[in-house]
Amino acid sequence: MFAAERRQLILEMVRANGAVSLRELARVVQTSEVTVRRDVRALEAEGLLDRRHGGAVLPGGFTRESGFPQKSHLSTAEKTAIADLAAGLVGEGEAIVVGAGTTTQELARRLARVPGLTVVTNSLLVAQALAHANRVEVVMTGGTLRGSNYALVGSGAEQSLQGLRVSRAFLSGSGLTAERGLSTSNMLSASVDRALVHAAAEVVVLADHTKLGSDTMFQTVPTELITRLVTDEPPLHDERAAAELQSLADQGVEVTVAGPDADAPGGDAPPPGSRPRRDMPLPGQRRTQNGALGPQLRSASALADVPGERGARVADLRRR
Repeated sequence: MFAAERRQLILEMVRANGAVSLRELARVVQTSEVTVRRDVRALEAEGLLDRRHGGAVLPGGFTRESGFPQKSHLSTAEKTAIADLAAGLVGEGEAIVVGAGTTTQELARRLARVPGLTVVTNSLLVAQALAHANRVEVVMTGGTLRGSNYALVGSGAEQSLQGLRVSRAFLSGSGLTAERGLSTSNMLSASVDRALVHAAAEVVVLADHTKLGSDTMFQTVPTELITRLVTDEPPLHDERAAAELQSLADQGVEVTVAGPDADAPGGDAPPPGSRPRRDMPLPGQRRTQNGALGPQLRSASALADVPGERGARVADLRRR
């Protein structure tokens, strides 16, 4: 492929998706990341796109949100690694909230194996991944369906979360910086994410390295409220992404980084469902809340109507 053809394809991918990693660009145009980086620099010099940590975004400073079909094909290996690690944070009988996103959808697929779990979510994709899980209860918020990411948003979703209390929230977003925290491009999604955060004792952000340093319009979680970040290993050349991770750690965020698969010949394979990890050792406290419930899809607004012992367990989720 000639340079002009490569750059045209790169430009089309960025325009279609809003943000694309160098890894993904190199895979699609079938060349090295070094060559892709040179092409991105040339396109940036023409004002056609902006470079970001390990990738490229639409020009103008703020990335826009891609739809689910585009997101589902981006950074798939990274999302898998992040979901593997994040699932290890969830214990049997815990009550959690899980926000919308393709990375949280991957997490939900792994949570299906955790018995006695209660998951509150506004995401149809998360609910679908858990709908047939044994001994996992899925509690859906109310709200209006946002078709681009299959999430329930609006006042109905926010009101159904009032009074809820769970051990931790798992959220994704469009961008993450040490200065501003987690952000997204849609006002309605941001508002629901803030309600999810308000319901949780701890906040875990799931974000691949392409989102590090990206800033979008609406803040969802300020840095000081993020308990832990689970991300993937940035490329070695991406010094800015590494600096962003260090800045987040300096502000008290516990950072867990998924490394490459440990399946090289002669190496020790990781346990099933796990990935190599690198932790930045920072203070972090894990809290577990028990309550084993059966598999159901329920509305969060109907929690108070559950009778008997089961209702008492669900009532424990409410903030006193």
